[in-house]
Amino acid sequence: MEIDNVSSPEVFVLLGFSRRPSLEPILFILVSGFYVVSILGNGIIILVSCMDVHLHTPMYFFLANLSFLDISFATSIVPQLLVNLWGPQKIISYGGCVVQFYISHWLGATECVLLAVMSYDRYVAICRPLHYTVIMHPQLCLSLALASWLGGLTTSMVGSTLTMLLPLCGNNHIDHFFCEMPLIMQLGLILVSYSHIARAVMKIGSAEGRRKAFNTCSSHVAVVALFYGSIIFMYLQPAKSNSHEQGKFIALFYTVVTPMLNPLIYTLRNKDVKKALRCIVLENCCGFTGSRGNI
Repeated sequence: MEIDNVSSPEVFVLLGFSRRPSLEPILFILVSGFYVVSILGNGIIILVSCMDVHLHTPMYFFLANLSFLDISFATSIVPQLLVNLWGPQKIISYGGCVVQFYISHWLGATECVLLAVMSYDRYVAICRPLHYTVIMHPQLCLSLALASWLGGLTTSMVGSTLTMLLPLCGNNHIDHFFCEMPLIMQLGLILVSYSHIARAVMKIGSAEGRRKAFNTCSSHVAVVALFYGSIIFMYLQPAKSNSHEQGKFIALFYTVVTPMLNPLIYTLRNKDVKKALRCIVLENCCGFTGSRGNI
C-alpha cells in the first residue's frame, strides 16, 4: 500500500501476526474463546457483586470496577484483532486507530491506578482491621474509584495527545496488533502497600492468623503479578526482531488472557463469591429462597 509522505495517513496497517499466516486461524479460535470466557466471567462477578448484599463491601466494589474495566479493555482491542486474524485485510482507519489508542491507554492506565487502590484496601484490611469500616467508608470508596477512572483518563489525554502530535513521516505500518502505548505506572504504590502488609503479617503470632491474612490478599497479588509481570517482561526485552515478535505474544497475554484469568482467580479462591453465585443460581433457577447459611 503506497502512501504520500504526510503526517496523518488515512489508514494504518497493523502487521500483527502476518509473518506467521499459518498461526492466524489458531489464534483466531483461541482469542475468540478467551474473549467469550472473559466477558462471561467478569460479567458474573459484576452481577454477583451487585445482587448479593453480603458482597456490598469495599473489596467487591473495587472488584466489580476491575471486572468492568477488564471487559472494556478487552473489547477495545479484541474485535479489531479478530478482524485482522480472520481475513487478509490488516488495516485500521486513522480515526479508528486514534480512538483505540486513547481508549486502550485510558483503560490500561485506569487499571494501573485501580490495582494500586485495591492494594491500599488490602493494606487497611490487614494492618488496620479494627478501623477498616471507618476508613474505607462508602464515600471514600466511591472517590477512589472515580479518581482511578479520571486519573486514567487524564493520563491518556495527556500522554496520547503528545504521542499523536509526533510526525509520522508517511509511515503507516504498525508492527503490532493494536495501537498501543506502554502502561507501566503506579507500581511503586502497590509495592509500598504490600511491603507494609508483609511486615504486618510477619508480626501475627499464630500460623493460622498468618494464613488467613495471606488468603485475604493472595488473589490481588496474583492479579497484580499477571498484569505487571507480563508488561515489565515485554518492555525489558532487547530491541531485536525476535524479541519484538515475542513481545506481541506477551501483549496478547495481558490484553486477552489476563482479563479472562482475573475472575477465575477471584472466584476459585473466594468462598464468598462462590457462595453468593450458588445462592443466586438456586434462587433464580430453582425458586429456592432459603437462608444463606443453609447453602
